[in-house]
Amino acid sequence: MLSRFKSGSIRNLEREYSCTVRLLDDTEYTCTIQRDAKGSYLFDIICHHLNLLEKDYFGIRYVDPDKQRHWLECSKSIAKQIKSQPPFTMCLRVKFYPPEPAALKEEITRYLVFMQIKRDLYHGRLLCKTSDAAMLAAHILQAEIGNYDPGKHPEGYSSKFQFFPKHSEKLERRIADLHKTELIGQIPETSERNFLQKAQMLETYGVDPHPCKDVSGNPAFLAFTPFGFVVLQGNKRLHFLKWHEVTKLKFEGKTFHVYANQKEDQKIILTYFAPTPEACKHLWKCGVENQAFYKLDKSSQVRTVSSSNLFFKGSRFRFSGRVAKEVMEQSAKIKREPPEIHRAGLVPSRSCPSITHGPRLTSVPRTRRRAVHISIMEGLESLRDSAHSTPVRSVSHGDFMPRSRSQATDASERTAVISDEAYSPSDSVLPTSVSEHSAELSASRQNNGAPCSIEEEKESEAGTPRGDGGDLGAEGKSAQEGAGGDSTLSEVEQVNKFVLSVLRLLLVTIGLLFVLLLLLIILTESDLDIAFLRDIRQTPEFEQFHFEYFCPLRRWFACKLRWVGGLLINK
Repeated sequence: MLSRFKSGSIRNLEREYSCTVRLLDDTEYTCTIQRDAKGSYLFDIICHHLNLLEKDYFGIRYVDPDKQRHWLECSKSIAKQIKSQPPFTMCLRVKFYPPEPAALKEEITRYLVFMQIKRDLYHGRLLCKTSDAAMLAAHILQAEIGNYDPGKHPEGYSSKFQFFPKHSEKLERRIADLHKTELIGQIPETSERNFLQKAQMLETYGVDPHPCKDVSGNPAFLAFTPFGFVVLQGNKRLHFLKWHEVTKLKFEGKTFHVYANQKEDQKIILTYFAPTPEACKHLWKCGVENQAFYKLDKSSQVRTVSSSNLFFKGSRFRFSGRVAKEVMEQSAKIKREPPEIHRAGLVPSRSCPSITHGPRLTSVPRTRRRAVHISIMEGLESLRDSAHSTPVRSVSHGDFMPRSRSQATDASERTAVISDEAYSPSDSVLPTSVSEHSAELSASRQNNGAPCSIEEEKESEAGTPRGDGGDLGAEGKSAQEGAGGDSTLSEVEQVNKFVLSVLRLLLVTIGLLFVLLLLLIILTESDLDIAFLRDIRQTPEFEQFHFEYFCPLRRWFACKLRWVGGLLINK
């Protein structure tokens, strides 16, 4: 009753939510949205703030309370999608990587894609060999600090940047040599364009990996790129299916299926298992969206896709938006003065920690830095922001065991080696809370010039440490101790699924019998003179069934009903 007497201004305040979006340069944009505002409203606000026209490549990502990532759907209400309580915290990321990023129409779009790929390189998503890694890092160095200056850049200056999760002194020297000799005179725009041209040639360009397991229980990473579906294991690309070869994507619970037709009409089915049903559904939706975006010629060809079958409750999903070919056609029509770009410069950030001295650092407003930082395990962001990481590092660190030549030779012909190092994520796929990370590792990260803000941790999932040297975090140990409980829970889930499938089968059978009975009554008792009913009635088989079986059965039921009615009347 009291709510009726509330003033209109109070009710309006309750209908407004505060929303913070972390941009690709780690700055934040905060705005107020209505409770019923759709995702497209917030996305348009962010694009207007960035003066971005080629916006179809980007999306807004958020993380639910269970640490599961989601892409904000533009056609649905924001409040209904995000399960957490306001204020909402999200982040802007590249959702669909351009097939040719260096050929994008506007510099502002190329710069944002450059920032995203720089994050991919740091978090280990962009897997590459050492020679390629050195050139990519040198381009970043040239774009951010300009030409080499002996007065400003002392010996070992490249080690102050952290381009990768880990790297050796030899790689640092190679980066500095390339920056000093081969990139002199390049302006930031040219360095960024060359960086994009180099990155797009790598086989893991555009990879946003999803951790899974194959039917044998071996860990694998599934990803969707501008060119097709990829499966990564070890330091190899195990499967690659072009988008025109993929015929269907399907999921049931934690199980994800990929149906494909390869050359010579060879049909294959790839099956993988996600950590949770929510992760599997997210994987399926990402696959449906990427296939529609890159494969179709027009958005009018997009169809609603269903993952359901007769005995399992499934999901229906439809990609909304323009496809890649339409985006490129619209980009070619853009005619305006290039918007001014405010490059982040040397602001310390998670994605690429920068030199902590130099004149350009003082020119950055302090309001663009986060005042509060928290501890974080090395490589933690890679799983939270991408689901895995692949450090680019040398053998001298001893963090991994490279595969032998005999193992590489025994691999199948379709398996391609894509890195000098083993493809090993720095964290497991199990989520942990942000507050449980050790302060000791945090101190080492901050000493390297890589502080991490609280809000940045909210935008990505947490992960347990992989423990390359046998050191597991608290969550990793508890996960091992609780393995028996997890197996018991999985058995219960399997029993429940079987019971539900039997119940669905029973309900479908009853429904079919009811429909058949209704059709039989219409054929025998109704006077409907419809062509197909008349044709059925005139067949010899139906006449025989009607006079020899149905009529005696009807008389028997009528006799029994009269007998039961007489008993009830006498009582």
